[in-house]
Amino acid sequence: MLEGFAVGAPIALQPVALLWTLFGVVWGILVGALPGITGSIGMALLLPLTFGMDATVALIMLAGVYIGSMYGGSITAILLRVPGTPGAAATTIDGYELHRQGRSGMALGTSLVASTVGGLIGVFILVGLSVPLSKVALAFGPPEYFAIGVFGIALISSFAGKDLVKGAISGILGLVLATIGTDPFSGTPRFTLGSPTLLGGIGVVPGMIGLLAVSEIFDQMAVSVGWERIREKVSTALPRLVELWRLRLAMLLGSGIGALEGMLPGAGGAIAAFLSYNEAKRWSKHPEEFGHGSLEGIAAPEAANNTVTGTALVPLLTFGIPGSNSSAVLLAAMMLHGIQPGPQVFEGSPALVYGLFTGMFVANFMMLAVGFLALRPAIAVVNIQRALLLAGILGIVLVGAYSISNQMFEVWVVLGVGLVGFFMNRFGFNILAMVLGLVLGFMIEANLRRSLLVSLGDPWVFVTRPVCAALLFFALVTFVVPIVRQAQGKRRARAAPAN
Repeated sequence: MLEGFAVGAPIALQPVALLWTLFGVVWGILVGALPGITGSIGMALLLPLTFGMDATVALIMLAGVYIGSMYGGSITAILLRVPGTPGAAATTIDGYELHRQGRSGMALGTSLVASTVGGLIGVFILVGLSVPLSKVALAFGPPEYFAIGVFGIALISSFAGKDLVKGAISGILGLVLATIGTDPFSGTPRFTLGSPTLLGGIGVVPGMIGLLAVSEIFDQMAVSVGWERIREKVSTALPRLVELWRLRLAMLLGSGIGALEGMLPGAGGAIAAFLSYNEAKRWSKHPEEFGHGSLEGIAAPEAANNTVTGTALVPLLTFGIPGSNSSAVLLAAMMLHGIQPGPQVFEGSPALVYGLFTGMFVANFMMLAVGFLALRPAIAVVNIQRALLLAGILGIVLVGAYSISNQMFEVWVVLGVGLVGFFMNRFGFNILAMVLGLVLGFMIEANLRRSLLVSLGDPWVFVTRPVCAALLFFALVTFVVPIVRQAQGKRRARAAPAN
């Protein structure tokens, strides 16, 4: 492992890489502070910028955005009671109460330190788990990769919400988008409507920009209500060592829960933050302070959602399955640079993997340092009129889409897919499920057909190989369990009035 870091560190610690990492962290804090503009949108905006960059430097910069946005979300959560990102929702409970008590600086400082601690723990877990898992996965063949793809699709039922049918439809729509273009085996055009521009299919990068960024921008534009301005002067104050010692249990609980939730695709920082808040209150010596301005109520959720930034990359780097919107953007960046995530990347591109690990360590320390300086610029950005801000962001997105291939086709794809995503959001469909279908579609189809070619058309190849059979079984369990739980919940709800 240390040999790997010796390979990656020279890339991550070169001056150019450090400057881009710093830019990513600052950008992440700024976009994270904007309510509704999540870290994944901030990452998607920078995708076109990575074209001429070294692949490792590009991934480190985007990871820096991911890390910075998690802390940035707590700024407006504390000062406005409006979480900048979903992961900061639990921080509003005690953060805003501390702001009302005139302790805004201490609340922001606690959030900053807890975010840094959680982020570093997340990276340690990422390094400790992804490398051993990748060695196991190197023995996989086409049947196993097909099973992994099916397992990724099965995860839709875990995060599709209350309406599993709409979640399934969203995933199917993503799979349909993935089949547009040229058949990978026969070269036959599919669903191109006679258009030569569609022979290359719907690119993962413009598809993700449309689904993750443009759809959200359209959704924000459709809402006429804006956020209030931050008028008072605020500065960050780091907690003293004695106060940090009192917060140790809350941060450890948050990091532990964030580690587990982050590795479960679809769970995300918001769920980890609320679970951590609840457990921190349960184990606190002063539970009565929660909800009335408790520093533990900030430390636990902030440690949790920042731990997720590291552990969410475990399924992405090990198996090529994006478990969140932000890791999906990182996947798009890897594919943009011709890198296929999965166990082979550890053997074929160790400098990239360990460079990313080292860069994420550096990004977390940068976040601690930049947290002080970025507070006032973040407040200035939040105070920009909402209409001007959203129009400017949409303009950046469209320019970036055009720069993908210097053709208007990519712009129309981004706008079209974004419009589809907007209506999906409005009618309760799941965007991440569609992203999973788009990303995993080729992986499932290609490895299914390769497996059948190798086995001469015998479908029992998926059952006779133990690892493949186990993965398909887990996929079935993962898909069925949430459905059964939801059915049981509905049955209890119907029985409750009768009792």
